[in-house]
Amino acid sequence: MQMIRFFTRTPSVAFLLLGLTCLAAAQTDQNIAALRAQAKGPDGKAKTATLKMKAAQGDAAAEDALGWLYQFGVGVPKDYSKASFWYRKAAEQNLADAQFRIADLYVNGQGAPLDYAQAVDWYTKAADQGDVKAENCLGGMYYFGKGVPQDFAKAVVWYRRAADQGDALSEFILGSLYDHGNGVSQNDIEAVGWYRKAAEQGFAHAQYNLAQMYHAGRGVPQDYAAAAAWLRKAAEQDDAEAEANLGALYASGQGLPQDYAQAILWSRKAAEGGNTFGQYNLGLMYAQGQGLPQDYAEAYFWFDIAAAGKHDAADAEDAAKDRDQAASHLTPADLSRVQERARNWFEYHATKSTAQ
Repeated sequence: MQMIRFFTRTPSVAFLLLGLTCLAAAQTDQNIAALRAQAKGPDGKAKTATLKMKAAQGDAAAEDALGWLYQFGVGVPKDYSKASFWYRKAAEQNLADAQFRIADLYVNGQGAPLDYAQAVDWYTKAADQGDVKAENCLGGMYYFGKGVPQDFAKAVVWYRRAADQGDALSEFILGSLYDHGNGVSQNDIEAVGWYRKAAEQGFAHAQYNLAQMYHAGRGVPQDYAAAAAWLRKAAEQDDAEAEANLGALYASGQGLPQDYAQAILWSRKAAEGGNTFGQYNLGLMYAQGQGLPQDYAEAYFWFDIAAAGKHDAADAEDAAKDRDQAASHLTPADLSRVQERARNWFEYHATKSTAQ
């Protein structure tokens, strides 16, 4: 069987950039936020009526807030067409938040046909006013060439503008671009610097990647204790990669005292959350009796789940080999029972994934 594994992969840049799903819940005008909050309160109906009256009178903040209520169905039935209508009225009054949000509707084909070119136009209007969300999303449009010719240099400009305003997502993205050399020259020191900025704001993916840099000694002196500390911060935010790797560090005694009880705890959290390396490592600990009684049925179960997970072919092959080795220690009846359990796991998670 293989050794406990850790830091065996980094999510792809496409994942790191979070695709084109721009985060719309961040910084927004305080007046607009207050208007939205009113619709959720005990006097929501009356305040929504007042909001509609103000919007009808051309109040840009009320128009934007009313668009948000229709987009998310707060106090009114969800209606993307009405959301688009009110966002547009506010956007045409040069309200940056509304310009950002109508762009988001175009990106997602909500209330209007999907139109990346229109999205870029509205993102640009908002970004030119310093809207951080729009700057970040505009960086994504240029990076992927959606609505504009693909231009990594311009993508980096917009991500940097948002990062320079302290936007943790953009700081993380810049770190990942420097980490992988996408759109910029690969530079571990720059990657660490941007990851650290985002990590210090509590951004879990950045905390995980910073831990990875410390573990490998990339851009910083190798420091297993620092790696473990950053992993813990991310793991405590339910980041499955961090949970799996923190468990692996406990199992190996790197950066903290060896502790199989903690290794099992974190590996199990990752495994039950669907992380293939957490599943594989938990299987190893059951197979080898590390920190718990040796149990080949449990080992088979977790190896089987891991073998079907999303990772490269070599990892899947290793998990399958270890699964088959565990099977050789089981009676036909025990093997049948654990195979049925694994089938139930797959069916449950397939149903859960479809529902989401």
